[in-house]
Amino acid sequence: MERQALGVRGETLACEALVARGYIIRHRRYRTRYGELDIVADHGGVLVFAEVRARASGRFGDGAESVTAQKQQRVAAMAEAYMGLEQVRPGLCRFDVVAVDASIEPPMVTVYPDAFRPGW
Repeated sequence: MERQALGVRGETLACEALVARGYIIRHRRYRTRYGELDIVADHGGVLVFAEVRARASGRFGDGAESVTAQKQQRVAAMAEAYMGLEQVRPGLCRFDVVAVDASIEPPMVTVYPDAFRPGW
């Protein structure tokens, strides 16, 4: 599967899994000057920034393992930009990771709530 198509499918599956868990999707593929936030959602009054990692094979490990410290910093910078652009008060927010294993059918979606915390 083409990488971009896998990413879009992964994000769709991630949104479905999050909604099934009670999340309300606010934005998908939200552009900031630092890059793109995969999913911005509300979960029980908490603003959630979800990073989606889809893998077509397990050859390079679980998708969640690919969210490095550098990627976490970048997502945190995008979250700060989002809060400024959308005039959201900094408050309760968290960073989730959604791993999609598309090497099996149906794909397996794993949600890691509060997967990392930025240093701010």
